[in-house]
Amino acid sequence: MRILHTEWSDDLGGQEKRVLSESTGLVKRGHYVSIVCREEARINEEARKAGIPTHTLPLRSPYDAASILALTKILRKSEIDVINTHSGKDSWIGAFAAKLAGTPVLARTRHLNIPLRRTVLNFVHYLPDVYITCGENMRKTLVEACGFPAGKVVSIPTGVGPEFFDVKRSTLPRAKYGLSDDNVVISNVGVLRTVKGQEVTLKAVKRVIAQYPMAKFLFVGDGPGRKRLTLLAEELGITKYVTFTGYVKDVPEIFSFTDVSVLSSHSEGIPQSLLQAMAAGVPVVATNVGGVPEVITHELTGLIVPPADHEALADGIIRVLKNPTIAASFSAGAKDFIMGRHSAGAMLDRIENLYMELLNGKKVFFTTR
Repeated sequence: MRILHTEWSDDLGGQEKRVLSESTGLVKRGHYVSIVCREEARINEEARKAGIPTHTLPLRSPYDAASILALTKILRKSEIDVINTHSGKDSWIGAFAAKLAGTPVLARTRHLNIPLRRTVLNFVHYLPDVYITCGENMRKTLVEACGFPAGKVVSIPTGVGPEFFDVKRSTLPRAKYGLSDDNVVISNVGVLRTVKGQEVTLKAVKRVIAQYPMAKFLFVGDGPGRKRLTLLAEELGITKYVTFTGYVKDVPEIFSFTDVSVLSSHSEGIPQSLLQAMAAGVPVVATNVGGVPEVITHELTGLIVPPADHEALADGIIRVLKNPTIAASFSAGAKDFIMGRHSAGAMLDRIENLYMELLNGKKVFFTTR
């Protein structure tokens, strides 16, 4: 197959990493994959490093005529079979271009658990052949709350790469982040933006350090919220207990010395950082939002706490730290669950089969190009 992804976002969070994971995985399976993005987007650089061809367009607005026409030409010239759009603006542009170019299959992957309106004004939501959600909760939202046809919405959770299943405990990388062997490490991994709720984790710090004075909190990632969160840490008087690492490419290394991984988001699909921590054997404490309950069974594979409740989050962290036996049990169960249900291979199998099924339904047959 010849596949093209579009991505408007300039960030490099879970959504963009999923696009990269799908692309590199399907290339290894013999398919042609390219990505359309903005010149300054971080996915542009990462895709090129991975050997994935990219095309850069302005993608200025949903009705950016120049980008629509340019993408139409790319689709025709590259003989694309499947276009998969991912963000709001590029989904409009991609849909228009797909129809103009006569691209056989138009798919949209929905990464956020936020309702979409299907109205005359939002007619773009009627155009895709399929909507792919990153979890069953998101699928339920589109079908039951938004009126999308059940047969056109498919849940395919994000897969975790093999590098996370192979993480071995090690204290050696701690020095890189100013940590000693005595520190208890709590990590919050994700793009620094409002929806990720990192401020909830910051507000939990004092309650945790009251019992664990050697605790250190790592905020792994970068984003538009960094300045706001740094100022909040100063206001709370907790800067000595907090480290903002910036963007980290080697996330498995972070999990090699993390004692508890936390997710304090206000809204989620199925967060990759959570799946990755579970695959790495790190006990997790996460807020009860979106698809989180699909992957954490409370008291069996981790702890789920109410959103925006920093005291409950702190209590969950303390409970895991105080009970090594329980923590080990959570970790073992979580690792087995992720390996069986959320591996990268399982995700690629489902994506590949879905694309093939849609193309075969349109009687598109492949020839050697």
